[in-house]
Amino acid sequence: MSDLPPLVELEAVGKTYRSGDIAVPVLRDVGLTIRAGEYVAIMGRSGSGKSTLMNILGLLDRPTTGSYRFEGREVAALGDDERSRLRGQVIGFVFQRFHLLPNLDVLRNVELPMRYSKVSADERRRRATDLLERVGLGHRLGHRPAQLSGGECQRVAIARSLANHPRVVLADEPTGNLDTSAHAKVMQLFADLRRDLGLTLILVTHDQSVGRAAERCIEVSDGRIGARAHD
Repeated sequence: MSDLPPLVELEAVGKTYRSGDIAVPVLRDVGLTIRAGEYVAIMGRSGSGKSTLMNILGLLDRPTTGSYRFEGREVAALGDDERSRLRGQVIGFVFQRFHLLPNLDVLRNVELPMRYSKVSADERRRRATDLLERVGLGHRLGHRPAQLSGGECQRVAIARSLANHPRVVLADEPTGNLDTSAHAKVMQLFADLRRDLGLTLILVTHDQSVGRAAERCIEVSDGRIGARAHD
């Protein structure tokens, strides 16, 4: 992977929250490079700082100190509108609890990110249909989330994360609410999508089996990181 260009570069990144007069450091002096096309797992115990790191990588939060470059562009100091545009253009998100809108059917849930990007109605429908077929749910287009299993909901969420042709997908505990069978299907889907689309995958998890599926594991402990070899 060393010959691939850097996608994400963090240098001396720190994140501190304040509670009244008390400063609470969550990330400390984080240095990290993730290259285009890598499959990375970020692992750590609850409270280790891994979710804060994911939020910074996904442009959902700002570092307190340090530098964050995405494809060589310094993003730590971008304004809110610029960050939103960049986030919508290059990053897809998958969450543990799916975050599907219950009043919309599967097709319209996948179309939703494209509405914000002002994609035409015909193109939204075509692209959403293709993505749902890719994740094995072409027969569920008119169903609502309550009519689906947990594994199916997560596959819808993965399809939605791909709606705007992102270059990186960030997944936060993507198998945390799934049974063993659904877990295996979702992990295989990630591997297939990465192979077929050339995606960069960053999975945040405490699940050892998810970590073993990745090419590289990054351990977060007490706000600091280090590479971890597979068991």
